[in-house]
Amino acid sequence: MILGNKTHLVGLDIGSKTIKAAEVVATKKNQVLKNFAATDIPSGLIEDGAINDPETLADTIRHMFKRNKIKTHNIALSVGGYSVIVKRINVQTMSEEQLQDAIQTEAEQYIPFDISDVNLDFQILNEDEDDPEQMNVLLVAAKKEMIAEYINLLQMAGLTTKVIDVDAFALQNIYEVCYDIEDECVALIDIGNTKTSLNILIEDQSQLMRDVSLGCVQINQKIASIADCSLDEAEHIKLSGQSERIPPERFRKILNSVIGDWCTEIRRAFDFFYSTNPDEQIQRIILSGGGANIEEFIKLLQAETSAEVDKIDPFRAFKNSNRSLDPAFMEQIAPQAAICMGLALRRVNDK
Repeated sequence: MILGNKTHLVGLDIGSKTIKAAEVVATKKNQVLKNFAATDIPSGLIEDGAINDPETLADTIRHMFKRNKIKTHNIALSVGGYSVIVKRINVQTMSEEQLQDAIQTEAEQYIPFDISDVNLDFQILNEDEDDPEQMNVLLVAAKKEMIAEYINLLQMAGLTTKVIDVDAFALQNIYEVCYDIEDECVALIDIGNTKTSLNILIEDQSQLMRDVSLGCVQINQKIASIADCSLDEAEHIKLSGQSERIPPERFRKILNSVIGDWCTEIRRAFDFFYSTNPDEQIQRIILSGGGANIEEFIKLLQAETSAEVDKIDPFRAFKNSNRSLDPAFMEQIAPQAAICMGLALRRVNDK
């Protein structure tokens, strides 16, 4: 018997290329994957996190839920990009209630937006090792305009937003459920279509979060420029690796150029982390997102970072109760499903 129907949520990851939805419920024995769905959307519907055509996007989400028989309409959603700021800060030691009153004043020095234009949240992490009168706090700020835009989108699709998370946190949630958390330093890297999210953990504590505007669309843009075709046609060429307009050697050069840029940006983030954590060494990198399926990227990243690099399997800790989910499809889509699976672990009334 499946429990938790009153509190479980559908995790919805609205990407600029693919929308993913996952539904996880608890039984007496284990966590069960009840449903999963993914659908591609045309280029241009979402750009830099902004929704350009909410009506079309809402229709797409509504049809995806209907087609895949997802009947739960309470949603956990995540956001990311430059409209979201996540920072570790140090503040004077105080209670959570006191910090709730003081957070706006504390946040003003760290947030590059007008403080009245953002929603603020925080999590107290631990006492500062060097100063017992200070504590480490994770500060999160998200632009109110963007949050309202996504809530309105889901309302148009007939859905109700119950939880709004951050992409990197959702990724950390699913990693902690699916993998043994050892005394090691791990980098979680999500290579999406237009954005890459990086979260460096020591045990279960986030040390550095960063979003950069790099992603798989760069490959498509280079292909489209050379082949004189649309981005959607370029996507087909990228996936097949074949085109009369682009010789195989030219295609490999495009791929190597883009993934080289990805590795450079990741190394910069690692160097910054090492500058503040000189005694640490990133031992393992867990990749998610569409870029995780590019084998050349995995090999280059492993060579340049001297770390073990693996693709995430966000389904490994769950029993699949839906026989209509094709195993081959689930294996292929797994890296792209990480964020929505992390969101599906959230429950109604979560902080």
